[in-house]
Amino acid sequence: MTIAVDDKVESLVFDLVEWVGKEPRTYRQTMDAWRTSCPRLPVWEEAIERGLVVREPGAEGGRVITTSRGFEFLALRGRAQRHS
Repeated sequence: MTIAVDDKVESLVFDLVEWVGKEPRTYRQTMDAWRTSCPRLPVWEEAIERGLVVREPGAEGGRVITTSRGFEFLALRGRAQRHS
């Protein structure tokens, strides 16, 4: 069975949003874990463009948090954990 690139990206976007949703991450942590040079897997760019995560200014490039829209995205897929 072959999985379409869009399906892979969607699954990886979900993983990214869920990972950030567990606790805010620094931009550096996020880029170390999620940066890709593959133009066919734009996970970070897709999550930002869809408003699922945002980057807030601060030390180490700021922090990355899951937005309300991101938590809705997780909830629609049966998983939503809000960090405190």
